[in-house]
Amino acid sequence: MTTQSKAIAASVPATAGITLAFITGLALLMASGYAQATALHDAAHDGRHAMAFPCH
Repeated sequence: MTTQSKAIAASVPATAGITLAFITGLALLMASGYAQATALHDAAHDGRHAMAFPCH
């Protein structure tokens, strides 16, 4: 009986997707730091209503 094993390297598209997700998250975090609190609240409020989730 012969046992063989192979290492599976992460492909370039998988690494690129992870990197893109990290950069997008960082950009959203940084942008929310410069936004006014009322704008963030209104956006979250409208999003909750758009998903038919009661918030009052």
